[in-house]
Amino acid sequence: MMKPEFDAKYKEHLTRKILDLKKERDAIIVAHNYQRDEIQELADITGDSYALATKVVKAKEKVVVFCGVKFMAESAYMLSPGKTVLLPVEEAGCPLADMATVEKLRKKKDEYPEAAVVSYVNSTAAVKAESDICCTSSNAIKVVKSLKEEKIIFVPDKNLGRYVREHVPEKELILWDGYCVVHMRLTREEVVKTKELYPNAEFIVHPECRKEVLELADYTGSTAGMLKYVNESPCQEFIVGTEIGIIYRMKRDNPEKKFYVPTDQFICANMKLTTLGWIARSLEKMVYKIEVPENTAVKARKALERMVEVTG
Repeated sequence: MMKPEFDAKYKEHLTRKILDLKKERDAIIVAHNYQRDEIQELADITGDSYALATKVVKAKEKVVVFCGVKFMAESAYMLSPGKTVLLPVEEAGCPLADMATVEKLRKKKDEYPEAAVVSYVNSTAAVKAESDICCTSSNAIKVVKSLKEEKIIFVPDKNLGRYVREHVPEKELILWDGYCVVHMRLTREEVVKTKELYPNAEFIVHPECRKEVLELADYTGSTAGMLKYVNESPCQEFIVGTEIGIIYRMKRDNPEKKFYVPTDQFICANMKLTTLGWIARSLEKMVYKIEVPENTAVKARKALERMVEVTG
């Protein structure tokens, strides 16, 4: 049976259709670094959560097709309230974001009334609205350092929170018991085995991974940080400790270098839901429109804007 997303002629047909619709709708297509190769190839802007959150604000187009997951599209909507934000696949969610609820966060705030709340952008708009400031994996350390409060409730990723705690020992971080189901899968044993297979390769890793995995890293950072590191490193081989979608950019920018994955489980099913067909449908039918209730958006926007002010 033909798989249309991988059929060359059908791909060409969909690409032409998307480009025509994009012009007709005055739309821009943005894609996270974990999206499928063909989505990143088509996108006007690619990047990590922070880059996409800030670049969408500056876009002149009236419609934003956000190839990522729902919390990212929510952030784009809140930072650019005059734009129409479309999420091509309505079911593209984030299990990590779902691990923090408003009710539980309010209880935690009651428990630590003197603490500031820092919410990782991998959280719902409602949770952001209960937060003092947001952060991404690329600016989390800087954000925490910027706060006057000594105690910080860090929501929802405990691995990123633990990484920040190690770099900001003067702060007391109260960690939420949440985690990225994709990054959490990687084990120390898998990394050690891969390093034995490729002894000349540097191991680069995302801070959402386990502590024992980070201890093996030559470099730890966000997807944007990892891309920059690979571009600048004299090393020719890398073991990549994050979702495999990022390897598209790494190979494109560094065709002479080699990249290996320590586990075949490094795939985010939600990120991979978006296809060319869904993007075409999204633009054609103007679905699925992402909106956030104004009372929630006002509060969450403040937390996002404060992050942008702190990190530039």
